[in-house]
Amino acid sequence: MRHARRRVVRRVTRLAAVGGLLLGGAMVVQAAMASEPPPASARPFAATDDPGAALVARLGTARTAGNWIGADGRPVVAVTDEAAARTVRRAGAEAKMVSHSMNELKSATATLRSAPRVPGTAWAVDYRTNQVVVRADRTVSAGDWSRLTGVAAKIGGFVHMERTKGTFTTRLNGAQPILSTGGRCSAGFNVTNGQSDFILTAGHCGPVGSTWFADNQGDRQLGRTVNSSFPGGDFSLVQYAAGKAGAGADVVAIGGGKGVRITGSADAAVGQRVFRSGSTSGLHDGQVTALNATVNYPEGTVTGLIETNVCAEPGDSGGPLFSEGVALGVTSGGNGDCTTGGTTFFQPVTKALTALGVRLIVSAQNAGGAPSPATSAPANQGAAAPSAASPGSSAPVTGASEGSTLLARLTDTRNIGPGLLVIAGSLIALVATRFIRAEQDRKAYQRYYSATWG
Repeated sequence: MRHARRRVVRRVTRLAAVGGLLLGGAMVVQAAMASEPPPASARPFAATDDPGAALVARLGTARTAGNWIGADGRPVVAVTDEAAARTVRRAGAEAKMVSHSMNELKSATATLRSAPRVPGTAWAVDYRTNQVVVRADRTVSAGDWSRLTGVAAKIGGFVHMERTKGTFTTRLNGAQPILSTGGRCSAGFNVTNGQSDFILTAGHCGPVGSTWFADNQGDRQLGRTVNSSFPGGDFSLVQYAAGKAGAGADVVAIGGGKGVRITGSADAAVGQRVFRSGSTSGLHDGQVTALNATVNYPEGTVTGLIETNVCAEPGDSGGPLFSEGVALGVTSGGNGDCTTGGTTFFQPVTKALTALGVRLIVSAQNAGGAPSPATSAPANQGAAAPSAASPGSSAPVTGASEGSTLLARLTDTRNIGPGLLVIAGSLIALVATRFIRAEQDRKAYQRYYSATWG
């Protein structure tokens, strides 16, 4: 009876071990397939059409003065006549009557650009107040401020002048950190031209030829800057040394080993809730306050920027701006910090992609379908209030060293380690049952012959 039980135990153990080998093999194959980088989509993503922008395009800049997302999530369009207001209301949007058209506002910014350049100043059109807001930081002298105020007075009373705290500077120093001899920046988004992959980051981070590393010791070379625009624009391409971005190319880091999966690119909208990630200050959020902003940095003037009330700090330059998983821009500069707050400007990602001739790498589920236009419509929050917006769908960050241990990698179900552990355990079980059976046979043999010869 005892021998029968032993035989049953041995058979069950062998069957379990064989099953473990099959299961471990399947896990290894699945993990190997999952580790292959997803097919990279090289197309901009057209977000849901913004009805406010469509109305502005339909009515024209002589009868409108911009659009934005209201606190309740409804599109708002600034109009200059009652007929335009009726058209807006019939379309389901809110109309706001204003005194100055977009043509007048743009003429004002053109006059400001033609005036002598004053570093430390910035201006943008505030759609919601129907003004051009000119700001000057603490580095602007009283004389320069007086002269700029004189220029504004000649334009008209809709040019609002205000002093601001701090200084307007680029944020040199992913949002993973990238380092060179010039300082530290943040990776923005992964992009491709179809043959090679690149990091899209800020242009002021370094000129063409700059070499970038993923560590302070310079042991892990990331790549080299192959195209750059600054001043004027503020974007650059860092070509990966290995040629490809690898697994997780569609994810931007937000800190703590976590990330957000990027599903496409679009233009920002005033009033939209946005999120910025950077290697210095991590993830922060705020709202888009203006578009087509101009900033006179000490290094030069940059135009066409997104203005936000999101904070940023040195080292956050080049980091991604996004909302609901849609890429919007890369960090350029601003004033203040993440303790006191401030204004931060971003290079629109769609303009950078067009200028550089590259396309965003997005998640595999968005790789199909017909290609969309090179310049997408602004991201639309639909009927949801801006405060309801989120960064996007969460995803693990791959290739990061933080919080990564051998045990964590081995036990991570996305890796080959668990499958190998199951296979090893099954082999040990098979060897053990074979050894136990051999030892039992040897002892039985010894007992038998001891009894017969004794």
